[in-house]
Amino acid sequence: MGDDSQDKVPKTEWQTYRRLIRYATPYWRRILLGTICGALFGGSMAGMIVGLGKVVGMVFGTDEQLAWGAKIAIATILPLFAVIRGAGDFLSRYFIEWVGNRTVMDIRIRLFAHLQELSLAFYQRTKTGELISRVVNDTMMVERAVAGVLADLAKQPFALVAVVAVLLWNNLQLAVVGLILFPICIVPVALFGRRVRRYAKEGQEKIADLVSILQETVVGVRIVQAFSMEEYEKSRFRKQCGEVFNRLMKVMKARASVEPIIVAISTMGISLFLLYTREAEVTLSEFVVFAASLVALYEPVKKLTRIHLQIQQSSAAAERIFEILDTPIAVVNRVGAVPFEGTIEEIEFNRVAFAYDSEPVLRDIRFKVEAGQRVAFVGGSGAGKTTLVSLLPRFYDVTGGSVRINGRDIRDYTIDSLRKLIGIVTQDTILFNDTVANNIAYGQSDASREAIEAAAQRANAHDFITAMQDGYETVIGERGVRLSGGQCQRLAIARAILRNPPILILDEATSALDTESERQVQAALDELMKDRTVFAIAHRLSTIIHAHQILVLHKGEIVERGTHQELLAQGGHYKYLYDLQVEDGEELW
Repeated sequence: MGDDSQDKVPKTEWQTYRRLIRYATPYWRRILLGTICGALFGGSMAGMIVGLGKVVGMVFGTDEQLAWGAKIAIATILPLFAVIRGAGDFLSRYFIEWVGNRTVMDIRIRLFAHLQELSLAFYQRTKTGELISRVVNDTMMVERAVAGVLADLAKQPFALVAVVAVLLWNNLQLAVVGLILFPICIVPVALFGRRVRRYAKEGQEKIADLVSILQETVVGVRIVQAFSMEEYEKSRFRKQCGEVFNRLMKVMKARASVEPIIVAISTMGISLFLLYTREAEVTLSEFVVFAASLVALYEPVKKLTRIHLQIQQSSAAAERIFEILDTPIAVVNRVGAVPFEGTIEEIEFNRVAFAYDSEPVLRDIRFKVEAGQRVAFVGGSGAGKTTLVSLLPRFYDVTGGSVRINGRDIRDYTIDSLRKLIGIVTQDTILFNDTVANNIAYGQSDASREAIEAAAQRANAHDFITAMQDGYETVIGERGVRLSGGQCQRLAIARAILRNPPILILDEATSALDTESERQVQAALDELMKDRTVFAIAHRLSTIIHAHQILVLHKGEIVERGTHQELLAQGGHYKYLYDLQVEDGEELW
């Protein structure tokens, strides 16, 4: 995902924020416009204050020497400065917040795109709720900070400089008295800044845990209710909400402590100023300009000092985002990879080994499959069957040996062209909250309605689809919640039929079906498997009994191989599993 995926995770909040702001540089023209409007805002503030002093002088007779024309001009220009100030404020905020919000949208899109390219190994070690929290909650935290900080930086420095210039021009001695305490305002910001960052990061982590609990219980609601665990899950969620609340209150307390301290310091400055004006010869106009300047200074000083707190808080969320963006993409196209062309002649697993981190899963896997043959994998849970077939579409890359198509390492083919060769039907059917037609055509957006219906008919799904109220336009709900397990499986098989791939991977494809549904789907699968190369993991003999080759896996190794009859004759592990199934009348593998 570009250069960002190669950066090291920053160690300080300013490094993190600078990296964050780099995403805004493509929109520099809007930043420039916002800054120009911010300068108009600041300049008009100075004009309003000076004009106010002149108007007060005219009203109270201290500027009698002014001609009537000058007085009318001054009285007229004051509201003009107010209009310029309002227009500058609006336009500066609009342009800069547009950039801030667009920047965070770009980050969110890049984050999602990066997640699509990470390998399955990443998802196996990362909680779904954690990822959702980083894409949604953390980016929302960054969104507020980026837009707010950029808006203040484009406007408030100009206001600060303009007002300070008016103070110095109006009365140098008064300016020194009034400004001497403003640098002290930085002290509480520095003291509370790191505390805000620490609590903000803890709060984001607690929110991620909260989202994880929510995601788990929503997806697993049937299990929760079946085991009467509602009160337990409520208690767990309530406890996590309390953790989030406590962290948020700590952040709020640290941030809220700053402003009262600044107000107290400012009040001390005003008191000193009032004592000084009693002793010094200060005109009414000078007093009004000075008092208005102090009031006008409060907003830019407050907002500029709070920028540090905002950056501290947003950097905690940004770090969690960059942790994802910095996660390397493990499965990538090799340099010089080419699209697959031609027909498949042979697939070979050549001394294949695979390990999750340092834990071996597959060892010395060796076999060949000719085009059009069917190979089946059997074995107990954890034997490595699903991992083995996942190596073919490169959901993982081998850690030893190679997988070859037509004698060439599959890593020499582009990932996209490789995966277009393969259709997959799994036990855990994945359907989307979309129409039946769109679910069948997933990955084949140019498929015609006739082709979609033909695929459904071959998967014995057409009848139940047309029986639904909206037929092929029926929205089936998240994960196909409105369908039975067998119906979901037949839609997944229709999807594979429509793809029309030369290679099929069937991962316990009929395990969720009742006997009648299995007959219907198995007939469709038998037709689909003709003249295709099939890799099948099955718990039911009907799927593998006619396979050209059956491989028995145990603890990541091939312990037996042969046809169904050959393996029964060997009287080994396969025969043992077969006898267990026959005895118990159950599909144990």
